[in-house]
Amino acid sequence: MTDLLTSIQAALDLPLTPPIFTEAGALPSTFAVTDLASASIGAAGQAVAQLILQQTGRLPMVSVDRRLASFWFSSSIRPVGWQMPPLWDPVAGDYASADGWIRLHTNAPHHRAAAERVLGKVADRAEMAGNVAAWQAAELEQAIVDEGGCAAQMRTWQAWQAHPQGLAVNAEPLVQRETHRNSRDKPWLGSVARPLAGIRVLDLTRVLAGPVASRFLAGLGAEVLRIDSPNWNEPGVVPEMTLGKRCARLDLKSAKGRQQFERLLKDADILIHGYRADALEHLGYTPSALQTLAPGLIDASLNAYGWSGPWRNRRGFDSLVQMSCGIADAGMAWKQADKPVPLPLQALDHATGYLVAASALRALSERLKSGRGGSARLSLARTAALLMAAGQVPEQAALRPEETNDQGLLVEQTAWGPAHRLLTPVSISGTPLQWDLPAGELGAHRAQW
Repeated sequence: MTDLLTSIQAALDLPLTPPIFTEAGALPSTFAVTDLASASIGAAGQAVAQLILQQTGRLPMVSVDRRLASFWFSSSIRPVGWQMPPLWDPVAGDYASADGWIRLHTNAPHHRAAAERVLGKVADRAEMAGNVAAWQAAELEQAIVDEGGCAAQMRTWQAWQAHPQGLAVNAEPLVQRETHRNSRDKPWLGSVARPLAGIRVLDLTRVLAGPVASRFLAGLGAEVLRIDSPNWNEPGVVPEMTLGKRCARLDLKSAKGRQQFERLLKDADILIHGYRADALEHLGYTPSALQTLAPGLIDASLNAYGWSGPWRNRRGFDSLVQMSCGIADAGMAWKQADKPVPLPLQALDHATGYLVAASALRALSERLKSGRGGSARLSLARTAALLMAAGQVPEQAALRPEETNDQGLLVEQTAWGPAHRLLTPVSISGTPLQWDLPAGELGAHRAQW
């Protein structure tokens, strides 16, 4: 825990005093997944505490429940009388190729179509497995990527260390932070109880990491407006990730959509985006253009494989990064299994999300002091490097099983029906995390503040 936490604190310029950690046990893994969950959530809590100290002169106490942190890294919502949609497309997953393993990520229809343009249209996993078996893993990975799809060959840690992208990621800081010259004089409406009241967050992220960040900020009182493209959907994670947010749709490739986006941007305090490295630039929204449109803007971004190197613009997801960087291979050796063994949950996504939130909060502290905006860049691959650098861990006592009558269950009236939401894993004295809006559908609101 110590190495993970101190590395995160150093990256965010946080005091090295640790939060209080309670509860024992860990998720089953050869890596310190529960420690990563606790450290990243704890750092986000510390960033809140430092902001409140700056505003009031009082430093709140921060504590993290390791058990709840682990569960929130999986799912915080428990439907009552309805079911969460499946997380995975039927043919997504790991397949044996002619010379090793490869993972196909086909959750989005256009990503499945890309894989099927290479491998042929399939009816089920068995048919896909037969088609994959004829390919060399590296050749298939490249062919699917060239078609605009998402795939990752299982590599060892040693192979990743020698790979050009692995070398590039290792040379990057955990959080690339920068303070901009442009400033903004805006009244601050926050209080100890709701420190981000009056802060507007424009969220252009999808699936897990970015939505984790904006969900945390919403729990502190920020007004979060999530923007999706007209046809995007991710039903398996929407009930988990839209808590506290209003969700709208815009087509940023249309003139009308861009005009509305720019109107929203001018009144935003924080922009969070998870596109590939040059996607916004291609639309004309370079970092300098964003600062011109919204002086003092805090621009927090993340991607899968890092911000330098040959894969900086490669599409990717947590499960693919785990395959690429050696995590799934190390898990396979640890379990003495005959197939890839990833982390027990999407820990890279969740940890990176809390680090994005903490980065935005640190930039807010700077803006409160100087009026100047700032930017932060993070990646799933660099978070993976942090976890793996902490080393493999011996078998740890397992977390206590979750209890359905747990007092840490709050009733939430979601768009799909009632649900229970776990109590939050971080406690900040005087500042309860609480969300004003229940989880709702994508595109349910208008694209306006």
